[in-house]
Amino acid sequence: MSLRKLLGKDEKFYDLLEASAEEAKTSTALLARYLQTIDDTKKRGNLDEFVLSRRKDKQITSQITEELCRTFVTPLDREDIEALSRALYRIPKGIEKVVERLSIYPGAVPRENFLRQVALLELAADAVIFLVKQLRRGTNLEKIQDANMRLQHAEGEADKMMLSFMSDLYSGPYDAKEFVVLRELSEMLERVVDRCRDVGNVVFQIVLKYS
Repeated sequence: MSLRKLLGKDEKFYDLLEASAEEAKTSTALLARYLQTIDDTKKRGNLDEFVLSRRKDKQITSQITEELCRTFVTPLDREDIEALSRALYRIPKGIEKVVERLSIYPGAVPRENFLRQVALLELAADAVIFLVKQLRRGTNLEKIQDANMRLQHAEGEADKMMLSFMSDLYSGPYDAKEFVVLRELSEMLERVVDRCRDVGNVVFQIVLKYS
């Protein structure tokens, strides 16, 4: 039996959560495009699209909170909706922080290394959208587990990639300041992948509850 049939037909929370997941995906696509266009002449572009995406997601998060206050019967437990909403918002928020740091970093950016990390992040964001949409459709535990495994794989590969990048930093032609900044940027990207994994964990717990 689907969660919708079990707990009611109100679709607005599913709509809002899915919209938030889509904003997470939008942010990752913007980050990939940003990395493709920056160069080493300190022309880092503007951050307006990232700010807009994060603000849009914040509005969605606020709307979810307002609807929880207005709605007597919700399709999922209130604490689960709140936890999922918070986890989703952390993705575009984390990406915006990465871009803010990139925009003020005056040195050469190892673009290919970061693009490989972002490619994994995009895979994780795709899995996030799939997982959130499954809540509307039902409690297919097998599909949830499969998507969660994709997230775990992306996280594991991101960890390996960061370790490889650290090795490059240790042996590369970087001064102490560049080393610290680039290491921090790589760690920030890896944490955004972790935020995607957090979403997967919340969805998995919700589905287990209603299975």
